[in-house]
Amino acid sequence: MPLTSCQLSGMMVSMLRDVAVVVLDGFAPLELGVICEVFGVERTDEGLPRYNFAVVAGESGPLRSEVGFSLESPFGLDRLESADLIAIPATGDDRRSQDQWPEPLLAALRRAVERGARVLSVCTGAFVLGAAGLLDGRACTTHWRHADQLARLYPAAKVDPAVLYVDADPVITSAGTAAGIDACLYLVRKEHGSRIANAIARRMVVPPHRDGGQAQFVDRPIEDPACDTLGDLVEWMQRNLDRLVTVDQLADLAAMSPRTFARRFVQETGTTPQRWLTGQRILLAQELLEETDETVDVIAERSGFVTAATFRHHFRAWRATTPQAYRRAFRESQPADRLSQSAGRPSQSAPLIAAGADRKPRPSAARGLGVGTVPVGEEDPVGLVADGAAVKAGLFEQLEPPGERRADERERDA
Repeated sequence: MPLTSCQLSGMMVSMLRDVAVVVLDGFAPLELGVICEVFGVERTDEGLPRYNFAVVAGESGPLRSEVGFSLESPFGLDRLESADLIAIPATGDDRRSQDQWPEPLLAALRRAVERGARVLSVCTGAFVLGAAGLLDGRACTTHWRHADQLARLYPAAKVDPAVLYVDADPVITSAGTAAGIDACLYLVRKEHGSRIANAIARRMVVPPHRDGGQAQFVDRPIEDPACDTLGDLVEWMQRNLDRLVTVDQLADLAAMSPRTFARRFVQETGTTPQRWLTGQRILLAQELLEETDETVDVIAERSGFVTAATFRHHFRAWRATTPQAYRRAFRESQPADRLSQSAGRPSQSAPLIAAGADRKPRPSAARGLGVGTVPVGEEDPVGLVADGAAVKAGLFEQLEPPGERRADERERDA
Protein backbone atom coordinates (compact mmCIF):
# COMPACT_ATOMS: atom_id res chain seq x y z
CA MET A 1 0.00 0.00 0.00
CA PRO A 2 1.23 3.58 -0.65
CA LEU A 3 2.46 5.52 2.35
CA THR A 4 -0.09 7.75 4.05
CA SER A 5 0.51 11.43 4.75
CA CYS A 6 1.06 10.65 8.42
CA GLN A 7 3.64 7.98 7.60
CA LEU A 8 5.41 10.37 5.24
CA SER A 9 5.46 13.04 7.92
CA GLY A 10 6.92 10.64 10.45
CA MET A 11 9.68 9.63 8.06
CA MET A 12 10.58 13.21 7.16
CA VAL A 13 10.75 14.36 10.79
CA SER A 14 13.44 11.73 11.34
CA MET A 15 16.28 13.77 9.85
CA LEU A 16 19.37 12.09 8.47
CA ARG A 17 22.37 13.01 10.65
CA ASP A 18 24.57 9.97 11.32
CA VAL A 19 25.98 7.99 8.37
CA ALA A 20 28.32 5.00 8.37
CA VAL A 21 29.75 3.20 5.35
CA VAL A 22 30.98 -0.38 5.82
CA VAL A 23 34.17 -1.57 4.15
CA LEU A 24 34.87 -5.25 3.58
CA ASP A 25 37.90 -7.01 2.14
CA GLY A 26 37.73 -6.79 -1.65
CA PHE A 27 35.79 -3.51 -1.66
CA ALA A 28 35.35 -1.40 -4.81
CA PRO A 29 37.03 1.99 -4.25
CA LEU A 30 34.90 4.03 -6.64
CA GLU A 31 31.62 2.90 -5.09
CA LEU A 32 33.06 3.61 -1.63
CA GLY A 33 34.10 7.04 -2.87
CA VAL A 34 30.58 7.82 -4.11
CA ILE A 35 29.16 7.41 -0.61
CA CYS A 36 32.02 9.36 0.97
CA GLU A 37 31.56 12.21 -1.51
CA VAL A 38 27.85 12.65 -0.85
CA PHE A 39 27.82 12.21 2.92
CA GLY A 40 31.40 12.68 4.10
CA VAL A 41 32.52 16.00 2.58
CA GLU A 42 32.33 19.14 4.72
CA ARG A 43 30.02 21.70 3.07
CA THR A 44 28.67 23.71 6.00
CA ASP A 45 30.23 26.91 4.59
CA GLU A 46 27.55 26.69 1.89
CA GLY A 47 24.73 26.17 4.37
CA LEU A 48 24.57 22.43 3.74
CA PRO A 49 24.20 19.79 6.46
CA ARG A 50 27.18 18.17 8.08
CA TYR A 51 26.81 14.47 8.70
CA ASN A 52 28.44 12.57 11.52
CA PHE A 53 30.22 10.34 9.04
CA ALA A 54 32.44 7.30 9.57
CA VAL A 55 34.11 4.62 7.47
CA VAL A 56 33.65 1.38 9.41
CA ALA A 57 35.69 -1.81 9.12
CA GLY A 58 33.16 -4.57 8.58
CA GLU A 59 35.66 -7.27 9.52
CA SER A 60 39.20 -7.59 10.77
CA GLY A 61 41.91 -6.43 8.38
CA PRO A 62 43.72 -6.09 6.21
CA LEU A 63 40.94 -4.62 4.06
CA ARG A 64 42.22 -4.69 0.49
CA SER A 65 40.49 -3.02 -2.41
CA GLU A 66 39.88 -4.91 -5.63
CA VAL A 67 42.64 -2.82 -7.24
CA GLY A 68 45.28 -3.66 -4.63
CA PHE A 69 45.58 -0.91 -2.02
CA SER A 70 44.55 -1.39 1.61
CA LEU A 71 42.46 0.67 3.98
CA GLU A 72 42.48 1.00 7.76
CA SER A 73 39.72 2.44 9.94
CA PRO A 74 39.60 3.21 13.65
CA PHE A 75 35.91 2.33 13.71
CA GLY A 76 34.50 -1.13 14.27
CA LEU A 77 30.98 -2.54 14.07
CA ASP A 78 29.93 -0.88 17.32
CA ARG A 79 29.90 2.41 15.38
CA LEU A 80 26.88 1.14 13.43
CA GLU A 81 24.67 1.17 16.52
CA SER A 82 24.13 4.94 16.33
CA ALA A 83 23.89 5.32 12.56
CA ASP A 84 20.73 6.64 10.88
CA LEU A 85 22.04 5.28 7.57
CA ILE A 86 24.39 2.36 6.94
CA ALA A 87 25.75 2.17 3.39
CA ILE A 88 27.34 -0.87 1.77
CA PRO A 89 29.51 -0.29 -1.34
CA ALA A 90 30.21 -2.88 -4.01
CA THR A 91 32.13 -6.02 -3.16
CA GLY A 92 34.54 -8.20 -5.13
CA ASP A 93 33.63 -11.16 -7.32
CA ASP A 94 35.29 -13.69 -5.00
CA ARG A 95 33.23 -12.64 -1.99
CA ARG A 96 29.96 -12.82 -3.92
CA SER A 97 30.68 -16.27 -5.34
CA GLN A 98 31.55 -17.64 -1.89
CA ASP A 99 28.51 -15.97 -0.30
CA GLN A 100 30.36 -15.75 3.01
CA TRP A 101 29.86 -12.57 4.98
CA PRO A 102 30.75 -11.77 8.60
CA GLU A 103 27.82 -12.77 10.78
CA PRO A 104 28.46 -9.94 13.28
CA LEU A 105 27.98 -7.46 10.41
CA LEU A 106 24.79 -9.14 9.23
CA ALA A 107 23.42 -9.09 12.76
CA ALA A 108 24.30 -5.39 13.10
CA LEU A 109 22.45 -4.61 9.86
CA ARG A 110 19.36 -6.46 11.08
CA ARG A 111 19.43 -4.61 14.40
CA ALA A 112 19.76 -1.29 12.59
CA VAL A 113 16.65 -1.92 10.50
CA GLU A 114 14.72 -3.11 13.54
CA ARG A 115 15.43 0.15 15.40
CA GLY A 116 14.39 2.28 12.41
CA ALA A 117 17.66 3.03 10.63
CA ARG A 118 18.03 2.82 6.86
CA VAL A 119 20.44 0.67 4.90
CA LEU A 120 21.62 1.51 1.38
CA SER A 121 23.64 -0.58 -1.05
CA VAL A 122 25.59 0.51 -4.10
CA CYS A 123 25.92 -2.01 -6.92
CA THR A 124 26.79 -5.47 -5.52
CA GLY A 125 26.58 -4.28 -1.93
CA ALA A 126 23.04 -5.65 -2.27
CA PHE A 127 24.46 -9.15 -1.77
CA VAL A 128 25.38 -8.26 1.81
CA LEU A 129 21.84 -7.04 2.46
CA GLY A 130 20.52 -10.24 0.91
CA ALA A 131 22.68 -12.37 3.19
CA ALA A 132 21.28 -10.45 6.16
CA GLY A 133 17.76 -11.31 5.04
CA LEU A 134 16.88 -7.67 4.47
CA LEU A 135 15.85 -8.20 0.83
CA ASP A 136 13.32 -10.93 1.62
CA GLY A 137 9.94 -9.90 0.26
CA ARG A 138 11.30 -6.53 -0.87
CA ALA A 139 11.81 -5.05 -4.31
CA CYS A 140 15.50 -4.43 -4.94
CA THR A 141 18.12 -4.04 -7.64
CA THR A 142 21.81 -4.38 -8.34
CA HIS A 143 24.04 -4.05 -11.39
CA TRP A 144 22.31 -5.78 -14.29
CA ARG A 145 25.29 -8.12 -14.80
CA HIS A 146 24.81 -9.59 -11.31
CA ALA A 147 21.02 -9.49 -11.00
CA ASP A 148 20.53 -13.16 -11.92
CA GLN A 149 23.06 -14.23 -9.31
CA LEU A 150 21.38 -12.10 -6.65
CA ALA A 151 18.01 -13.66 -7.49
CA ARG A 152 19.45 -17.19 -7.35
CA LEU A 153 21.18 -16.69 -4.01
CA TYR A 154 18.25 -14.91 -2.37
CA PRO A 155 15.05 -16.22 -4.02
CA ALA A 156 12.81 -14.35 -1.57
CA ALA A 157 14.14 -11.04 -2.92
CA LYS A 158 12.17 -9.38 -5.71
CA VAL A 159 15.07 -8.41 -7.97
CA ASP A 160 14.46 -5.88 -10.72
CA PRO A 161 17.52 -5.73 -13.02
CA ALA A 162 16.24 -2.84 -15.13
CA VAL A 163 16.01 0.12 -12.74
CA LEU A 164 18.60 2.52 -11.31
CA TYR A 165 17.54 2.27 -7.68
CA VAL A 166 14.66 1.07 -5.52
CA ASP A 167 13.39 2.61 -2.30
CA ALA A 168 11.70 -0.17 -0.30
CA ASP A 169 12.07 1.86 2.87
CA PRO A 170 14.07 1.30 5.02
CA VAL A 171 16.10 -0.64 2.45
CA ILE A 172 17.45 1.24 -0.59
CA THR A 173 19.34 -0.61 -3.29
CA SER A 174 21.03 0.79 -6.40
CA ALA A 175 22.67 -0.43 -9.58
CA GLY A 176 26.12 0.65 -10.83
CA THR A 177 28.37 3.49 -9.71
CA ALA A 178 26.39 6.39 -11.20
CA ALA A 179 23.15 4.88 -9.90
CA GLY A 180 24.73 4.89 -6.45
CA ILE A 181 25.11 8.66 -6.74
CA ASP A 182 21.48 8.88 -7.84
CA ALA A 183 20.29 6.84 -4.85
CA CYS A 184 22.33 8.87 -2.36
CA LEU A 185 21.06 12.18 -3.76
CA TYR A 186 17.53 10.79 -3.82
CA LEU A 187 17.78 10.06 -0.10
CA VAL A 188 19.18 13.55 0.59
CA ARG A 189 16.27 15.02 -1.35
CA LYS A 190 13.79 12.86 0.53
CA GLU A 191 15.20 13.89 3.91
CA HIS A 192 16.33 17.48 3.36
CA GLY A 193 14.51 18.69 0.26
CA SER A 194 15.39 19.77 -3.26
CA ARG A 195 17.55 22.79 -2.40
CA ILE A 196 20.12 20.79 -0.44
CA ALA A 197 20.18 17.86 -2.86
CA ASN A 198 20.64 20.24 -5.79
CA ALA A 199 23.47 22.10 -4.05
CA ILE A 200 25.36 18.87 -3.32
CA ALA A 201 24.84 17.76 -6.93
CA ARG A 202 26.25 21.06 -8.18
CA ARG A 203 29.34 20.60 -6.04
CA MET A 204 29.77 17.11 -7.45
CA VAL A 205 29.00 18.31 -11.02
CA VAL A 206 26.37 15.61 -11.55
CA PRO A 207 22.69 15.72 -12.56
CA PRO A 208 20.62 16.60 -9.50
CA HIS A 209 18.01 13.93 -10.08
CA ARG A 210 17.41 10.79 -12.10
CA ASP A 211 14.32 8.75 -11.34
CA GLY A 212 14.81 5.33 -9.79
CA GLY A 213 12.64 3.72 -12.44
CA GLN A 214 14.87 4.80 -15.31
CA ALA A 215 16.46 1.95 -17.25
CA GLN A 216 20.04 0.98 -16.34
CA PHE A 217 21.00 1.27 -20.00
CA VAL A 218 19.28 2.83 -22.99
CA ASP A 219 19.05 1.19 -26.41
CA ARG A 220 20.49 3.35 -29.17
CA PRO A 221 20.55 2.79 -32.93
CA ILE A 222 23.76 1.41 -34.41
CA GLU A 223 24.15 4.36 -36.73
CA ASP A 224 23.53 7.59 -34.84
CA PRO A 225 24.67 10.77 -36.63
CA ALA A 226 26.26 13.21 -34.20
CA CYS A 227 24.03 16.07 -35.44
CA ASP A 228 20.80 14.16 -34.74
CA THR A 229 20.12 14.88 -31.05
CA LEU A 230 17.25 15.99 -28.87
CA GLY A 231 19.48 17.80 -26.39
CA ASP A 232 18.34 21.27 -27.44
CA LEU A 233 14.70 20.24 -27.41
CA VAL A 234 14.97 18.70 -23.93
CA GLU A 235 16.54 21.91 -22.65
CA TRP A 236 13.67 23.89 -24.19
CA MET A 237 11.12 21.58 -22.57
CA GLN A 238 12.90 22.00 -19.25
CA ARG A 239 12.73 25.80 -19.49
CA ASN A 240 9.06 25.80 -20.51
CA LEU A 241 7.36 23.36 -18.16
CA ASP A 242 4.48 25.78 -17.65
CA ARG A 243 3.54 25.70 -21.33
CA LEU A 244 1.00 23.27 -22.75
CA VAL A 245 2.52 21.32 -25.61
CA THR A 246 1.53 18.17 -27.44
CA VAL A 247 3.73 15.38 -28.75
CA ASP A 248 2.88 16.50 -32.28
CA GLN A 249 4.17 20.01 -31.55
CA LEU A 250 7.38 18.66 -29.99
CA ALA A 251 7.87 16.40 -33.01
CA ASP A 252 7.51 19.43 -35.29
CA LEU A 253 10.21 21.24 -33.32
CA ALA A 254 12.48 18.22 -33.70
CA ALA A 255 11.72 17.99 -37.44
CA MET A 256 10.46 14.43 -37.05
CA SER A 257 7.22 12.57 -37.42
CA PRO A 258 5.43 11.98 -34.07
CA ARG A 259 6.21 8.26 -34.13
CA THR A 260 9.89 8.79 -34.94
CA PHE A 261 10.14 11.50 -32.30
CA ALA A 262 8.60 9.23 -29.65
CA ARG A 263 11.09 6.47 -30.48
CA ARG A 264 14.05 8.84 -30.42
CA PHE A 265 12.96 10.38 -27.14
CA VAL A 266 12.77 6.99 -25.43
CA GLN A 267 16.21 6.06 -26.77
CA GLU A 268 17.82 9.26 -25.50
CA THR A 269 16.05 9.63 -22.13
CA GLY A 270 14.77 6.17 -21.19
CA THR A 271 11.12 7.29 -21.02
CA THR A 272 8.32 8.76 -23.13
CA PRO A 273 7.80 12.52 -23.64
CA GLN A 274 4.57 12.41 -21.64
CA ARG A 275 6.14 10.79 -18.58
CA TRP A 276 9.26 12.93 -18.80
CA LEU A 277 7.17 16.10 -18.72
CA THR A 278 5.02 14.85 -15.86
CA GLY A 279 8.10 13.87 -13.84
CA GLN A 280 9.74 17.23 -14.45
CA ARG A 281 6.60 19.07 -13.43
CA ILE A 282 6.32 17.04 -10.23
CA LEU A 283 9.93 17.89 -9.34
CA LEU A 284 9.39 21.59 -10.02
CA ALA A 285 6.18 21.58 -7.98
CA GLN A 286 7.95 19.76 -5.15
CA GLU A 287 10.65 22.42 -5.09
CA LEU A 288 8.07 25.22 -5.08
CA LEU A 289 6.24 23.57 -2.18
CA GLU A 290 9.48 23.38 -0.23
CA GLU A 291 10.92 26.78 -1.01
CA THR A 292 7.96 29.16 -1.44
CA ASP A 293 4.64 30.05 0.15
CA GLU A 294 2.79 30.06 -3.17
CA THR A 295 -0.72 28.59 -3.17
CA VAL A 296 -1.50 25.24 -4.72
CA ASP A 297 -3.29 26.99 -7.58
CA VAL A 298 -0.26 29.14 -8.39
CA ILE A 299 2.12 26.16 -8.16
CA ALA A 300 -0.18 24.15 -10.44
CA GLU A 301 0.02 26.90 -13.05
CA ARG A 302 3.76 27.49 -12.72
CA SER A 303 4.56 23.79 -12.99
CA GLY A 304 2.35 23.17 -16.02
CA PHE A 305 -0.55 21.27 -14.46
CA VAL A 306 -2.93 24.18 -15.20
CA THR A 307 -5.51 23.38 -12.50
CA ALA A 308 -5.15 22.53 -8.82
CA ALA A 309 -7.28 19.41 -9.30
CA THR A 310 -5.00 18.04 -12.01
CA PHE A 311 -1.93 18.94 -9.93
CA ARG A 312 -3.27 17.12 -6.86
CA HIS A 313 -4.13 14.06 -8.94
CA HIS A 314 -0.63 13.71 -10.38
CA PHE A 315 1.16 14.63 -7.16
CA ARG A 316 -0.71 11.98 -5.20
CA ALA A 317 -0.03 9.40 -7.92
CA TRP A 318 3.71 10.13 -7.94
CA ARG A 319 4.37 10.98 -4.29
CA ALA A 320 1.62 9.08 -2.43
CA THR A 321 0.51 12.22 -0.57
CA THR A 322 -1.16 15.58 -1.22
CA PRO A 323 0.74 18.80 -2.00
CA GLN A 324 -0.33 20.44 1.28
CA ALA A 325 0.54 17.37 3.33
CA TYR A 326 3.94 17.22 1.63
CA ARG A 327 4.63 20.89 2.37
CA ARG A 328 3.51 20.54 5.99
CA ALA A 329 5.59 17.40 6.57
CA PHE A 330 8.63 18.94 4.92
CA ARG A 331 8.46 22.12 6.98
CA GLU A 332 7.93 20.24 10.22
CA SER A 333 11.21 18.47 9.54
CA GLN A 334 13.24 21.66 8.96
CA PRO A 335 15.05 23.82 11.54
CA ALA A 336 13.35 27.14 12.29
CA ASP A 337 16.24 29.22 10.90
CA ARG A 338 16.12 27.31 7.61
CA LEU A 339 12.40 28.01 7.24
CA SER A 340 12.79 31.68 8.06
CA GLN A 341 15.35 31.99 5.26
CA SER A 342 13.19 30.27 2.64
CA ALA A 343 9.65 31.24 3.58
CA GLY A 344 7.99 33.59 1.17
CA ARG A 345 10.80 33.59 -1.34
CA PRO A 346 10.24 32.47 -4.93
CA SER A 347 12.23 29.53 -6.16
CA GLN A 348 15.32 30.54 -8.14
CA SER A 349 16.37 27.06 -9.16
CA ALA A 350 15.97 25.83 -12.70
CA PRO A 351 13.68 22.85 -13.24
CA LEU A 352 15.51 19.59 -12.67
CA ILE A 353 16.36 16.91 -15.20
CA ALA A 354 14.82 13.50 -14.62
CA ALA A 355 13.61 10.58 -16.70
CA GLY A 356 11.45 7.82 -15.24
CA ALA A 357 11.16 4.51 -17.04
CA ASP A 358 7.86 3.81 -18.72
CA ARG A 359 7.26 0.60 -16.86
CA LYS A 360 4.84 -0.85 -14.34
CA PRO A 361 6.08 -1.15 -10.75
CA ARG A 362 6.24 -4.28 -8.68
CA PRO A 363 3.46 -4.14 -6.09
CA SER A 364 5.87 -4.44 -3.15
CA ALA A 365 7.80 -1.38 -4.33
CA ALA A 366 4.80 0.81 -3.54
CA ARG A 367 5.73 0.80 0.14
CA GLY A 368 8.67 3.06 -0.60
CA LEU A 369 8.74 6.50 -2.14
CA GLY A 370 11.05 5.58 -5.02
CA VAL A 371 9.96 6.78 -8.39
CA GLY A 372 9.67 3.18 -9.52
CA THR A 373 6.25 3.27 -7.82
CA VAL A 374 4.76 5.79 -10.25
CA PRO A 375 1.73 4.44 -12.14
CA VAL A 376 2.04 4.02 -15.86
CA GLY A 377 -0.02 6.43 -17.96
CA GLU A 378 -0.96 6.35 -21.61
CA GLU A 379 2.05 5.16 -23.56
CA ASP A 380 3.51 6.80 -26.64
CA PRO A 381 4.68 4.63 -29.55
CA VAL A 382 8.01 2.99 -28.74
CA GLY A 383 10.47 1.27 -31.06
CA LEU A 384 14.06 0.12 -31.17
CA VAL A 385 15.29 2.02 -34.22
CA ALA A 386 14.89 5.73 -34.93
CA ASP A 387 15.78 8.12 -37.66
CA GLY A 388 15.06 11.77 -38.39
CA ALA A 389 16.67 15.07 -39.24
CA ALA A 390 18.61 17.34 -36.93
CA VAL A 391 16.76 19.64 -34.55
CA LYS A 392 15.97 22.89 -36.31
CA ALA A 393 18.22 25.62 -34.98
CA GLY A 394 16.42 28.54 -33.40
CA LEU A 395 12.94 27.08 -33.83
CA PHE A 396 12.27 26.55 -30.13
CA GLU A 397 11.51 30.19 -29.38
CA GLN A 398 8.92 30.32 -32.16
CA LEU A 399 6.39 27.97 -30.56
CA GLU A 400 3.21 29.74 -29.47
CA PRO A 401 1.20 28.36 -26.52
CA PRO A 402 -1.68 26.15 -27.66
CA GLY A 403 -5.18 27.63 -27.51
CA GLU A 404 -7.78 26.78 -24.93
CA ARG A 405 -8.80 23.14 -24.89
CA ARG A 406 -11.00 20.93 -22.76
CA ALA A 407 -9.60 19.86 -19.39
CA ASP A 408 -9.43 16.20 -20.42
CA GLU A 409 -7.38 17.13 -23.50
CA ARG A 410 -5.00 19.22 -21.43
CA GLU A 411 -4.42 16.44 -18.95
CA ARG A 412 -3.91 13.87 -21.72
CA ASP A 413 -1.24 16.01 -23.35
CA ALA A 414 0.44 17.07 -20.11
